[in-house]
Amino acid sequence: MLWHDGRLIDGTTLPFDLTDRGLTLADGVFDTALALAGRVAFADAHVARLVASAEALGFSVPADAARTAMHALAATGDRLAIRTTVTRGIGPRGLAPPPDPRPTLFATAAVSDRRIAFAPLRLWPTAIARNETSPLARLKTLGYGDAILAARDARAAGFDEALFCNTRRHLACAGTGNVFALFGDRLVTPPLGDGVLAGIVRAVVIAELAPACGLACEERSATRAELRRADAVLVTNSLRLVAPVAAIGDTAYATDHPVLMRLIAALRDRVAAECGVPASVVA
Repeated sequence: MLWHDGRLIDGTTLPFDLTDRGLTLADGVFDTALALAGRVAFADAHVARLVASAEALGFSVPADAARTAMHALAATGDRLAIRTTVTRGIGPRGLAPPPDPRPTLFATAAVSDRRIAFAPLRLWPTAIARNETSPLARLKTLGYGDAILAARDARAAGFDEALFCNTRRHLACAGTGNVFALFGDRLVTPPLGDGVLAGIVRAVVIAELAPACGLACEERSATRAELRRADAVLVTNSLRLVAPVAAIGDTAYATDHPVLMRLIAALRDRVAAECGVPASVVA
């Protein structure tokens, strides 16, 4: 199902101008949200991040249009992944952006597999470095080449997803999510300045769930060596929610740590409240 230009369209095909900078230069941003029973979890945060990301690139996204697209698609199914994409729009050849950009906004909905929520992951440490010096490292842009290559290598090695460090060898993120490490009653996650996307669930864990579970949450740089000493590791994103990490390379971790279980239960209840559904519907 597709939303474009104020209406829902069956399928995922539209006429598209091949000079759109999203196609030619990956000049755009996107957002992925979970919708349950017709409601988008953390909808305001998703819209706000999309708008702010576009502004960081130098063009505007109407918040109302993004919100309308998400809600219209959410109403078409019971459990959906809503992807909202905005490009700078068409432009002349070359890197210089057009002086009066006319952004292209469209959104799609696909069934989200319930089984991935809270499911364990095995991470493969990739040699590809996250570039923390790039402003784009903190935005959900259309340029995902490094993540695609790292995911291919992770699968070839028998793992689920890649784990990135930055150019200073500090922990950054997983290929499609933020990383947290548990040390006793402290939950540590890399700061945005280490080349980290401002994840929606990441923010909920830091501001709400960690304190509610009696955890002190620290945003600070960490190394792979430090990660090996963690009591548990988890990955967060909007579809997986909280994914316990079973292994990073040859280092194994407990996926049933009591603190992890408390965080999972807290997020399950929070998403259920957001979408007005029983907790059992979330996962």
